[in-house]
Amino acid sequence: MKAYKHKVNYYETDRMGVTHHSNYVRFMEEARVDFLEQIGWGYDKMEAEGIVSPVVNISVDYKKTTTFADVIEIQITVQKISAFKLILDYSMTCNGEVACTAHSSHCFLDKEGRPVVIEKKYPQMFAKLQEFIK
Repeated sequence: MKAYKHKVNYYETDRMGVTHHSNYVRFMEEARVDFLEQIGWGYDKMEAEGIVSPVVNISVDYKKTTTFADVIEIQITVQKISAFKLILDYSMTCNGEVACTAHSSHCFLDKEGRPVVIEKKYPQMFAKLQEFIK
């Protein structure tokens, strides 16, 4: 799986020149969109199939600061996939050092907001996500 790369923009830094902590959640979303596209289940495909997958929990641990023009490489692995829930792990590195680690939890719902048993309704998607369990 190809890591997602994000180059820190000037507007993403604070007055001290450090990447503002809130941006890492946005970087996670960018990487998650890219990850799902790489496995053939991008958000556009999921939504066309009638699935939405909201974030239900995020945890972020900051390890090292990054600054303007740094390139952050984000690698995603699947921590857990169950009938109703997906937990993703994120490792964000800059210049070979871990800058941030994070986790996000997602559920699967239909367009009316009812839970979807992803393993039964979309077994191909479930199987593909299982391939990336660490």
